[in-house]
Amino acid sequence: MSLAIVFARASLGVTAPLVTVEAHLANGLPVFNIVGLPETTVKEARDRVRSALINSGFEFPARRITVNLAPADLPKEGGRFDLPIAIAILAASEQIPTSQLEKLEFLGELALTGTLRQIKGALPAVLAARDDDRLLILPDTNDYEAGVIQPCPALLAPHLLAITAWLRQQGELATPEPIIIQEPEYVADLCDVIGQEGGKRALEIAAAGEHNLLLLGPPGTGKSMLASRLPGLLPPMSEEEALELAAIRSISGVSLEPENWRLRAFRQPHHSSSAVALVGGGSYPKPGEISLAHNGVLFLDEMTEFERRVLDALREPLETNYISIARAAQSVIFPARFQLIAAMNPSPCGHYQEGYTRSSSEQILRYLSKVSGPFLDRFDLSAEVSLLPPGELSRKRVKAEGSAAVKKRVLAARSQQLQRAGKTNARLSASELERFCPLDQSDAEFLEQALHKMKLSIRAWHKLIRVARTIADLEHQEHISRSHLIEALGYRAMDRLIQQLQS
Repeated sequence: MSLAIVFARASLGVTAPLVTVEAHLANGLPVFNIVGLPETTVKEARDRVRSALINSGFEFPARRITVNLAPADLPKEGGRFDLPIAIAILAASEQIPTSQLEKLEFLGELALTGTLRQIKGALPAVLAARDDDRLLILPDTNDYEAGVIQPCPALLAPHLLAITAWLRQQGELATPEPIIIQEPEYVADLCDVIGQEGGKRALEIAAAGEHNLLLLGPPGTGKSMLASRLPGLLPPMSEEEALELAAIRSISGVSLEPENWRLRAFRQPHHSSSAVALVGGGSYPKPGEISLAHNGVLFLDEMTEFERRVLDALREPLETNYISIARAAQSVIFPARFQLIAAMNPSPCGHYQEGYTRSSSEQILRYLSKVSGPFLDRFDLSAEVSLLPPGELSRKRVKAEGSAAVKKRVLAARSQQLQRAGKTNARLSASELERFCPLDQSDAEFLEQALHKMKLSIRAWHKLIRVARTIADLEHQEHISRSHLIEALGYRAMDRLIQQLQS
């Protein structure tokens, strides 16, 4: 037999499309060609496969070898195709049996000794193989990613020789150990934050309705502490949500561990991060921070230090919950449903209150203008985290309410939202707002007057109603009242600051 067909999986976004590896041996001068849109690392498989076969005791055919990776218009990258190429050559040269190959898929990078090395993106490949009812052979170093899927359609091998022995029915391959999923435990607790009851209340509302939150205040007042407590207030991820995040981490090369399997992501990129680092990209597109924060929290500390164009790149994903990256060779879509929380100082010197600030109104406005108005409009709430009053630190502390108690209220409010609309309040569309969040005529007129007085947009109108609906849910109220609207208007600290400076 001079032709063999083996199945593998490429990596395209968070999917793993099927790749058919065809190996043909023909007469002629010895040459080894790989076709099918391979990039450099795939082309280098020629040398790795040749050395791995020879060092494993196999004969490398001294013939004209052509390996085709189909479909030809799908870009292939990485060392994941080493193993299927080696298996295809061995099958074409009749050094291994071929009876089982149509039911199998292979992925793995080969060392020159024939040892298998870990690959990125194993989890999407395992899920795809399960859907196609095939058995996937993986390096044993990818055991954890395979073990999270039960029943697992994968076998693990440490070396090329182990696979060939198994194909000859002369040995066994290991099955991934089932991963025992642990309940998520968050170390950061809300009771550690001294004072800042207003900030804690805003955090609770943000967690209950999945709202984006901006914390505004002088340095050292607890903005970052509050932000780090948000994941501990959110509901645990479902298995589907956990698998989505695990697939993104898998293709990014981020290690998966049992203790963080169900933990909500909390990503805190540095302010020097580029737009590509934040939203994803590259010649062969990779996920950015917004995708690694999928179903979790993205925290932007010192928001005004980020480049303006970098922040503006987040505007579309915040509305669509995904990021589409187009390149000449391919276009991929990464999920990016994240909750945004940001912290910033109100002025260049960190303060804006009289007696504290060293900056003029013009300097403060220029400082705040580093963040565009349309981006600020994406925040549902902006809360002030001010300096603690005198005596707050020295007085005897009473144990504050912890994250567990607040989380109970958040879960109860989320349950009401899911029963009512099947989604959280922050995700309600304009038509759903009219259906599920009706206002009395007098309350609607009151809100419209406040909107015009504060010079807010129509988007702000919708966000205020969503926040008011969440406040009502936390109080187990069926309808939105005037008090809920007034509290929602109270969480527009940035708008009030800008209006104060301009007056």
